[in-house]
Amino acid sequence: MLNRRTILSAFAGVLAISGVPAAGPALADTYPSKPVTFIVPWPAGGSSDLTMRALAEAASKHLGQPIVIENKAGASGTAGPAVMAAGAKPDGYTIAQMPITVFRLPNMVKTSFDPAKDFTYILNVTGYTFGVVVKADAKWKTFGELVADAKANPGKVSYGTPGAGTSLHITMEQIAAMAGVKFTHVPFKGGAETNAAVLGGHVSAVADSTGWGSLVDAKELRLLVIWGQQRSKRWPDVPTLKEAGFDLVSNSPFGIAGPKGMDPKIVAKLHDAFKKGMEEPSYAEAMRKFDMEPFYMSTADYDKFARASIAQEAKLVEMLGLKAK
Repeated sequence: MLNRRTILSAFAGVLAISGVPAAGPALADTYPSKPVTFIVPWPAGGSSDLTMRALAEAASKHLGQPIVIENKAGASGTAGPAVMAAGAKPDGYTIAQMPITVFRLPNMVKTSFDPAKDFTYILNVTGYTFGVVVKADAKWKTFGELVADAKANPGKVSYGTPGAGTSLHITMEQIAAMAGVKFTHVPFKGGAETNAAVLGGHVSAVADSTGWGSLVDAKELRLLVIWGQQRSKRWPDVPTLKEAGFDLVSNSPFGIAGPKGMDPKIVAKLHDAFKKGMEEPSYAEAMRKFDMEPFYMSTADYDKFARASIAQEAKLVEMLGLKAK
């Protein structure tokens, strides 16, 4: 006669063969038993990478295992999440930062992932402080002057961003549409490249997060405009887009997700560790350094936000004519 343990083992084996995950309370109860890989989809050294490293270290204290950063840059911040969606097991040992381009890019080009189906959303963390910088000796003293030059010389004013389809690219094109001007967009892989490009005179301006901050403080770059709801505490003399005449706010909120099919108990453990990590002084200092503000959303709220964003981004891409033919 088959005993209960034999029957359960056989049943779990059938589920594994059929591709259906067996119930795993033991796995969830012992999680985590090894380090967690945290994919950051940007190059090392930029503001996104450095703040995520600070958060990973802070959250590790509460998770009980190291959270190890792995940089997988490319495809406007979607390469890392795409790799995770394609190959990572939903066991909680591989997670990724989710830039808003994950919701946008599938509306622009064919991607290997579906943001509505291929991820388990864990929590939202924060948003960026974005702005437009030029060389300190550039002829444009204000953002209005830069836009006016672009209007007088269509296509001759260029700007760099960390990639096509990023919020930086999309917002600059929204500004161009509102002002009736033509900019030339030059995509790069990350902040280090964009800073080098504007300093070297390869682009007229850069639209990026505050990886340019130290260069502005050193008076090597000039900050023309901030894209937040309010002026930055660090650069209080710099106007917002609204003050410059454009009714826009852009901060590109981002969160953390894992592959589809994660056990809710594991999701809860990751959520709690990162939520507590967000309250650590070391992470707060990293946020202050890069002028970011906490923008926490719970697992349920972040999942709702992701699905609403997919629909909103589809409309925006359509409006700007950025959908691939």
